[in-house]
Amino acid sequence: MTSSILEIRHLRTLVALRDTGSLVRAAQMLNLTQSALSHQVKLLEEHFGIALFERKSVPPQFSGAGQRILQLADAALALVDEAERDVARLVQGADGQLRIVVECHTCFDWLMPAMDEFRNRWPEIELDIVSGFHPDPIALVLQDRAEVAIVSEQDADEAVDYHALFRFEIMALLANDHPLTAKEHLTARHFADQTLITYPVPDDMLDIVRQVLAPAGIEPAHRRTTELTVAMLQLVASGRGIATLPLWAVQGYLERGYVTARPVGRKGLTGELHMACSAATSSRPWLDDFVRITRETCFKTLPGIELL
Repeated sequence: MTSSILEIRHLRTLVALRDTGSLVRAAQMLNLTQSALSHQVKLLEEHFGIALFERKSVPPQFSGAGQRILQLADAALALVDEAERDVARLVQGADGQLRIVVECHTCFDWLMPAMDEFRNRWPEIELDIVSGFHPDPIALVLQDRAEVAIVSEQDADEAVDYHALFRFEIMALLANDHPLTAKEHLTARHFADQTLITYPVPDDMLDIVRQVLAPAGIEPAHRRTTELTVAMLQLVASGRGIATLPLWAVQGYLERGYVTARPVGRKGLTGELHMACSAATSSRPWLDDFVRITRETCFKTLPGIELL
């Protein structure tokens, strides 16, 4: 009997294609070029003599052969991942705790599914979120009051390891009848005579201020803060001001026509999220898995993000 050409990477490729719905996004999630991913699929199809999915359908519709290999992938990859976790437990041990401190108010919506998946894979790790707003979350990592901080920027002066998560677009949000909805995009000067609604955080933690308004020397006519995203959107919808939020955080409201979104700047405004932790935490066997779970969960579920 000849040996199979199927490898773990082939199985991960087909699963990524199914889960993301496109060759482009599957390649991004696996950190491959699209041509490399397509080459993998083509080799499998040439070997088996049959197409594994329909190229023209979005999302891809898998053939019977493709579905059968996906069945194998789901079973085999689960066993491989479980075995790798068990070996890591044997080699390094896996007891401990993972306390997470977040810098952004919008982190909770996307973080919870990742935490649930991690809890299923590493039930022996005590998992928790450090409550309250913390203007300097990395300080809690350095003080051993948290294992991981979710932050928007990397600081080379901090004695921590950074694990990149994803980049996302930040949109300006306006009432549906706001005059600025006539603009294709907003620039710094459009905020000058407006009320800017933000979370109650320092300006250096607000991308709209740090990246757009401060460099242009623009200060909005009025400022207003709220801790709740839904309250911010209610204020915007009622014409009390304008806000800027990640596209993934407001996509549902935009689809329902609750508010109107416009890009900030001709090229758009983007933000980033990273995990920061100590070198000791980076060496723990479960940390890489937590980073991978978070990246993959977010990439599959959040609209418009790009993995870093």
